[in-house]
Amino acid sequence: MKNHFCDILVIGAGPAGSSAALAAARKGKGVILVDRRPVVGVPVRCAEYIPALLMGKINTDKSFVVQSVRGMRTILPDGTATEIRAPGFTIRRDLFDQALAAAAKQAGVQLFLSTHAVSRNGNKIHLKGLDGTHMTIAAKVIIGADGPHTTVGKWIGSVNQHLIPAIQVRVPLIRPMDMTEIYFDTRIFGGYGWLFPKGKSANIGLGMKGTKHKPPQLKRELKRFISKLAQAGKIRNEFSGYTAGWIPANRPRKVVYENVLLVGDAAGHTHPITGAGIYPAVVCGQMAGKWAARAVESNNLNLLGSYEAQWRNLFEEAMERAYSRLQFRESNWMRLNEIIYRCWVTFRAYYE
Repeated sequence: MKNHFCDILVIGAGPAGSSAALAAARKGKGVILVDRRPVVGVPVRCAEYIPALLMGKINTDKSFVVQSVRGMRTILPDGTATEIRAPGFTIRRDLFDQALAAAAKQAGVQLFLSTHAVSRNGNKIHLKGLDGTHMTIAAKVIIGADGPHTTVGKWIGSVNQHLIPAIQVRVPLIRPMDMTEIYFDTRIFGGYGWLFPKGKSANIGLGMKGTKHKPPQLKRELKRFISKLAQAGKIRNEFSGYTAGWIPANRPRKVVYENVLLVGDAAGHTHPITGAGIYPAVVCGQMAGKWAARAVESNNLNLLGSYEAQWRNLFEEAMERAYSRLQFRESNWMRLNEIIYRCWVTFRAYYE
């Protein structure tokens, strides 16, 4: 068994984890970043859209950008469509994650792949490699960025309670598009369908919940959704690259305990209504890395509470509103066409 020591251990090399590792390393701290996957960013479980605002938060190679997007079109159950300006980019999420991890490595972060966290004993974390090797890392601060089903969160009793299953495929576009599209349909209970253009192709997916009497029929509803888009002349009815995952949809919760803190999907930082998670993952990751470094520098773990206060100051109000709208929407689902204006972010009534 190998033993390592570091100032800060980050578990999970997605946007949140790599951003946290990079921020801490730039403060001169010794950082180890581990990820259970053999290749950072693979497989991709993401609709692959980022807002233009995020570009100002990162300083990496931008080869992950596929195309620019000028806005969002929302299609209601009765076919009514509305458009808003929402500049952003569709990306190669694997390349995006790899660019952030590469920046962290360049800043001095040690990266261990094919390695997952098994258990915690105080400041010591036991990890196991896919090849069966074992490792113990003693760290002053532990950052959990290990996704919706967070292991680190279980150690501190802070886990996601409300997760929405999602599925996605890649399809050819009939013609180029410069807008993302969101589709609401009463058959897609508790969620929505999406079409995100990526050059000559698009990501088509949906997230939906089951009911008391029936589990979510994701593949069946996705095939129906694809057929509907093909009939509308937007895509060819041929698809590949099935991916699936879970979208946190929680109200804000405490994510700091002793020397452990959570960030990104592990912390439930995803927007409960839209499912958008990359922007808060990067921003909160940077906060987490900064405050972890300050706590180590000052030998004062109480400073980790400042991370909790800072991310809440930026995101809590929006998350609380979204969670309450989500609950209202689900309880009034069969009135979707009537109540959607209060329950989707592109409408003024959502903010009233």
